Amino acid sequence: MAVSGKTRNMLEGLVKDGSFKWLLGKKSYFDEEFEEMENSPSAGRNWISELSPVANLVVRRCSKILQISSRELQESFNYEASDSIKHPTQYARNFLEYCCFKALSLSTRMTGHLFDKTFRRLTFDMMLAWETPAAASQPLTNKVDEDVSVGLEAFCRISPAIPIIANVIISETLFEVLGSSTGGRLQFPVYDKYLSGLERAVRKMKSNSESSLLSAMRSSRGEKILEIDGTVTTQPVLEHVGISAWPGRLILTDHALYFEAHRVVSYDKPKRYDLSDDLKQVVKPELTGPWGTRLFDKAVLYSSVSLSEPAVFEFPELKGHARRDYWLAIIREILNVHKFISKYRMKGVARDEALWKAVLGILRLQAIQDISSSIPIQYDTLLMFNLCDQLPGGDLILEALANMPNLRDSDHDNDARAGSGMNSISALDMVSNLGFVFGTSPTNSNENRIAVGEISVGEMTSLERAVKESKNNYKKVVSAQATVDGVKVDGIDTNLAVMKELLFPLNELLKSLKSLADWDVPWKSTWFCLFFSYIIYRGWLGYAAALVLIFISVFMIITRYFGLGSPVVEFKVIAPPPMNTMEQLLAVQNAVSQAEQLIQDGNIILLKFRGLLLSIFPQATEKSAFALLSTALILAFVPSKYIVLLVFLEVFTAYSPPRKASTERWARRLREWWFSIPAAPVILERDKEEKKKK
Repeated sequence: MAVSGKTRNMLEGLVKDGSFKWLLGKKSYFDEEFEEMENSPSAGRNWISELSPVANLVVRRCSKILQISSRELQESFNYEASDSIKHPTQYARNFLEYCCFKALSLSTRMTGHLFDKTFRRLTFDMMLAWETPAAASQPLTNKVDEDVSVGLEAFCRISPAIPIIANVIISETLFEVLGSSTGGRLQFPVYDKYLSGLERAVRKMKSNSESSLLSAMRSSRGEKILEIDGTVTTQPVLEHVGISAWPGRLILTDHALYFEAHRVVSYDKPKRYDLSDDLKQVVKPELTGPWGTRLFDKAVLYSSVSLSEPAVFEFPELKGHARRDYWLAIIREILNVHKFISKYRMKGVARDEALWKAVLGILRLQAIQDISSSIPIQYDTLLMFNLCDQLPGGDLILEALANMPNLRDSDHDNDARAGSGMNSISALDMVSNLGFVFGTSPTNSNENRIAVGEISVGEMTSLERAVKESKNNYKKVVSAQATVDGVKVDGIDTNLAVMKELLFPLNELLKSLKSLADWDVPWKSTWFCLFFSYIIYRGWLGYAAALVLIFISVFMIITRYFGLGSPVVEFKVIAPPPMNTMEQLLAVQNAVSQAEQLIQDGNIILLKFRGLLLSIFPQATEKSAFALLSTALILAFVPSKYIVLLVFLEVFTAYSPPRKASTERWARRLREWWFSIPAAPVILERDKEEKKKK
């Protein structure tokens, strides 16, 4: 069958106007494929009118992988997809996703697919086509291969379909790292370099896991070695025990952390620190230094209920603590995935799937380190379980992840749906074809194969919705934190000035209440006393509090309504005169002295109460006991509203003209009685270990 005239003219026009010159500076496989398509008798049948030229070529390559024609792929999509997915406005993109997921599902089951240059280019071209899927899309022209790039949305949609490259949770952060050097767009050379780094990380992991390292200890659980450090004598890992440090080799597996102390020609028997059992483990950064000092922020502390004292591992380096931060992140990722497994009681295939998600995250982190050593990396943001531990609503992301079909052993009936191409593949499905045998689950058997991934054609999964909502909330948190950082000021005097201005309305309110309580203006105090006494007597205190809250909420709503769109009114504070260094030191010393005085006064009050409770001073104790007994009887037999009314009248009328003299006299007697109570004795003893050190 010959190519139709309309189709041939379209193809020839695309070649002449240079629409495909952006693919490669020289003749590319797309050019060859284009020429082949032009001369093919079936070109008319394989050209989908709804798709753009680049999308047509990607679909054609997918059809070759699947060994069916593009038209047959379209017929299959039209039969399987729902009406909402086939809506004309989204038809081209959804059909393209269907072809991509279906082809990737087959391609990733081929051993060594990650190392195939053709596979790498195909996945990148899928992202290019995703950005311009429809026939009406603007073609990318007049560009060379090095300039061709893809955006965030295309990367976050296609890359999670290959679980080793990315996943839904970290894809956005990964794209920001990869595109940081190319203006926020991802170019193929950077993408190819990243996949090469992944290839090396996979080979390294396979080599370490197949070696004899810790073979006796790892065999029972089939543990995989993820990272080793300390093998180079110039970069040891130091284990701190007491005031001494011993160099050695640190090994992380998917279940535990091992340390082997270095001897003259070999290593000691490894110490095992379990990350998989619920031992209340804590992993955090730690300060270390010579002879037990705390000087250098380059160590990781591991503690659990199974250890009598925490284990501390130091990662010496000349500048910074990036090496420590990397190990801290990957140890926490393994610990967090086991907490996730334990929380949702995962077993068998579901457990292996969750573990592989964490392992793939560490492999991606190793690949990023390999290609961007000069770029500072926030390691936790590239590891999904660590990221969920930090994101607002991260627990909801993990809940959505746990409820996905690919983490439920009972949902093997989803295989048929996933095999249709409406869903991407799972992590366990893919990595089993990289040559790994993981855990104890028979991952290579068809009946236990998990085939449902994290994304679905034309719709957002529950996991994607949870991630999107969490990321939006995180942006609000970041924006709010930026305002917090922007209003921070330096200096004790300046901060006190800001606080004084902020508390000005409250201070004025307290001054007004004090003026009423002091009866400075008798008629105002009289009306205030009568008004609140009536409210208390009628039992309307709850209504009064509710009325105050309603007033505040109405004020806030009115302020928002009338202030909508207007600039934010800045809070102005008159800055105090600047202080030199000596004045600042004196201010700090004065503040410390005042704080010490407050603590001393608090201790004296507590010691006096101790003396009263233990009857160290019988006469004072008898008076206190009688007062407490009288109070207890009043609370037991008098209605609460009358008690509140009596307390209010006692406090508020204490300095009224008729009672002022007697109040001052009773206050003086109470102070004299309190000062007459001696404090309970205290003896300071030094700790035995402190005595030995001295």
